[in-house]
Amino acid sequence: MRRVITTALAAAALVGAVEAQAAGYTQTKYPIVLVHGVTGFDTIGGLINYFHTIPWNLERDGAKVYVASVSALNDSEQRGAALAQQIVPWAGANGGKVNLIGHSQGSPTSRVAASLRPDLVASVTSINGVNKGSKVADVLRGVIPPNSAIEGGANGLANAIGGVINLLSGNNNPQNGLAALKTLTTAGTAALNSRHPWGVNNSSYCAKSTEVHNVRGHNIRYFSWTGNASYTNVFDAVDPFLAITGLAFGSEKNDGLVGVCSTYLGQVIGDSYNMNHVDAINHLFGIRGWTEPVSLYRQHANRLKNKGV
Repeated sequence: MRRVITTALAAAALVGAVEAQAAGYTQTKYPIVLVHGVTGFDTIGGLINYFHTIPWNLERDGAKVYVASVSALNDSEQRGAALAQQIVPWAGANGGKVNLIGHSQGSPTSRVAASLRPDLVASVTSINGVNKGSKVADVLRGVIPPNSAIEGGANGLANAIGGVINLLSGNNNPQNGLAALKTLTTAGTAALNSRHPWGVNNSSYCAKSTEVHNVRGHNIRYFSWTGNASYTNVFDAVDPFLAITGLAFGSEKNDGLVGVCSTYLGQVIGDSYNMNHVDAINHLFGIRGWTEPVSLYRQHANRLKNKGV
């Protein structure tokens, strides 16, 4: 009987220890700010979130999470400047810094914000980020004649889409579809990188960088991960579209919109996850490939916690 009681107490203690560990598993020193990509938003009516279930899954074990709202369609420089202003009160209320995690164009947006306010940023993490341009953007830019009626019409349509996103999300962000396209091309991103180089190794297309960079006198940690498949789930309505756009990359591994090597920023945590560009934010509503994206965000929050940020 004594052995049974002892075993039961030991088991209860183990469960308690696991629960205590889980309670603080994602509790970073500084809050996490999630930054959406092109055509993105923070939330629509509080019902549809760009980062599907990710904020809650980070917060349930200790993280404090903010979701940024920047232009759905605009230049990364403009978006980054807006983000730099947005994080000021969040950093001020939580130890003076934030951890930026950006998906797609959210990555260069976060990098610009870190460059403008390095005193407020502890880390920048890129999720399937456009850090060296997108060949899909290159193709689109190539088939739309500059200064033409087609370009004007396409820009008008894109701005209208951005206006609808503003309306549905309750925001009033400026929209510029043509600027968004230009900034996401290889040439546009290279120009951005010349002004905000930290975390990106431009020595070659597939060159990787290091984790810690001194940005205007402040040390900032840079990380990245990405998926390498465009079509991951037959039940996902987005996958056929990404399978088509992925053709722009030829034999290069990609997520449907961004080449794997283009996503490299700082310490590359992983570049072969079975995720496409939309899977990386746990959409559509959790329909995805073999990789469970939420776990990647939770593991990274724990990584940031263990690094003291």
